[in-house]
Amino acid sequence: MALAGLLAGGAISFRQQRLPKWSAIVFWILAGMALLAAYLLTLGPTE
Repeated sequence: MALAGLLAGGAISFRQQRLPKWSAIVFWILAGMALLAAYLLTLGPTE
């Protein structure tokens, strides 16, 4: 989840620096994927 926070912060920073829009979008997508991975790793084995 910390990685997702860093990626979201990077996306916000890129938007404030007026860098290409695609770079911020990529960082938001990666942040979402990091959150999904963190959630899936917290699930225990299901039987």
